[in-house]
Amino acid sequence: MIEVVLRAVRVDVGSSTPLLLLEEVQGERVLPIYIGAPEAAAIAYALQGVSAPRPMTHDLLGDVITALRARLFSVEITSLVDNTFFATLRLLRDQHEIMVSARPSDAVALALRVGAPILVADELMATEGKVLQLTYDEVDDDDDSAYGPFDAGAQADLVAQFEEFLDQVKPEDFGQ
Repeated sequence: MIEVVLRAVRVDVGSSTPLLLLEEVQGERVLPIYIGAPEAAAIAYALQGVSAPRPMTHDLLGDVITALRARLFSVEITSLVDNTFFATLRLLRDQHEIMVSARPSDAVALALRVGAPILVADELMATEGKVLQLTYDEVDDDDDSAYGPFDAGAQADLVAQFEEFLDQVKPEDFGQ
């Protein structure tokens, strides 16, 4: 498994679809994963440290894991089947490992909230990882934050873009 960090959440210009960019810690490859707008907003909120008056879904799941006296050991993005990525939550409880299937977007959102590492299968990174030149015009190149170069202004812009998207999206836009 290869440890990655969330380098960016962007909106693909061509499709207007949110995109996670997971960059390997000890390398230069990036795994791009298309995600839904609600998950992208949840990830952006986690990056900003925004807390809702009531628990959001990923906060709730983190609270349930804690209430069950378990901890999220890691999230693993394991495979790509028919253009769909699969992930696993690795939980530890009483020295027993529990594996739970998850969507990568939900797994990443949860990992950000509880501070768990994000891992990608070696084979998946080898076949789907890309070497990208990521540019961050809006931030300082010397940023050493754990989840990549984000600043409050850039994060606020991202959240505003997702909120605008959510205001305009209709159920029929998601089709089949």
